[in-house]
Amino acid sequence: MKAAIYARVSSTGDRQDTARQVEDLTAYAQRNDITVEKVFTEKASGAKTRTERPVLNECLVYCVSQKIDILLLSELSRLGRNTDDILKNIMFCKESRLNVYFQKEQFSIFTPDGKPHPFLMIFISVLGTIAEMERENIYYRLKSGLDKYVRDGGKMGRTGYRKSKAEYERDYPEVFKELRRKDRESYDRIARLCNVAKVTVITCARLEGLTKSQQPPKPSPNQKPQQ
Repeated sequence: MKAAIYARVSSTGDRQDTARQVEDLTAYAQRNDITVEKVFTEKASGAKTRTERPVLNECLVYCVSQKIDILLLSELSRLGRNTDDILKNIMFCKESRLNVYFQKEQFSIFTPDGKPHPFLMIFISVLGTIAEMERENIYYRLKSGLDKYVRDGGKMGRTGYRKSKAEYERDYPEVFKELRRKDRESYDRIARLCNVAKVTVITCARLEGLTKSQQPPKPSPNQKPQQ
């Protein structure tokens, strides 16, 4: 009987390694007179779909094209923790007549005589749902910790650089000169006079301690502009 091994870990760093999975599955193959033709290893999150995991795709294509009898996996979650994604992968293998053995669950999708396991869909659905619940629990714990961090005064998001008033006065001296005049013009007119954006005038005005209510009223349509 010909087999392939697919081993996956979620971490892309050095914290996790596929060696233990490969060793355990190789030992299983030797005990059962199974010849391992090829080993595939990948570091990718279980949250990703099959199309986002190129090594898994390569493994499945290889197994089907080379008429591999059985694909050995350490556990169900190696095919993804989302129920729908797991079932799609299982159905692909079932339709391709590729048997899959999950070592942790001690389960394969075909019986020794080549027939689909009678409780296949129920079993896969239940296990997939459990795996998805585990992911939701992890998300809940992370969110709970994050909420506590914020309640305790932690800051979220980027703390971008803000220019000081002195820097604005250095960069826009004419704007501040216009804002400090007793007969101050409107923000729109100051922006035109100084050739800057109105939002820049508003920012300078805020730094100067001026409020929107202190902005001079706009001239009426019939009022002649100042010469």
